[in-house]
Amino acid sequence: MSRFSDPSGDATHMISDAELDELEQEIPILAGIRRFGEEAVNMPWFSKLGRPLDREVKALARSYLDGLGFPDAEPARIRDWVEAADAAMTLDIDPAHWEAEESLRASLAADALDILSEDALNIAMTHVSALLSERVRVAVEEAADFWEVDDVELLNAAAGAALHAAHGAALSLVAGADDDHPFRRKFALFTRGRWPIGIAGLTFNIF
Repeated sequence: MSRFSDPSGDATHMISDAELDELEQEIPILAGIRRFGEEAVNMPWFSKLGRPLDREVKALARSYLDGLGFPDAEPARIRDWVEAADAAMTLDIDPAHWEAEESLRASLAADALDILSEDALNIAMTHVSALLSERVRVAVEEAADFWEVDDVELLNAAAGAALHAAHGAALSLVAGADDDHPFRRKFALFTRGRWPIGIAGLTFNIF
């Protein structure tokens, strides 16, 4: 058993061997999350909006759709911010894919809490958000300047979606999910400069 002391030398907390074992198990995972966030900061966020969907993007989209349970849906290109706004509005009308994602998110969170303590998991997720929030905000602003877009609500939606995807990917990493987990695929679309807006009917709209 180990003892933590304050600067005056008085004992303030006793840590058990079991607690030490738990901390030792958490450190590599937290280090992995830190690397994940640092690598994500350098990705070309929102830099390829509106471009044709190349083979890699289509493959990622297909993997995401199959994993999420939408095998009949197909990826479709969004060409500009006007189309993006229309596609974003349909999410409130057709929330089926959000419900599927939230079910996956709840399952991942339960698995993650079997691996990390609740405090450690909160620290990890907060760290990812802190690392990426400014980078994503700047990337959205740069895209808005390039496209001459001033719809603040839409730009905030894009940034929020990116951070949400990063959170999901980090959670899947903690939980030890496979590389082809839908959250990892969606995050990969973001980090390739796209905005995967969502599924409407049988269409997966990607800006």
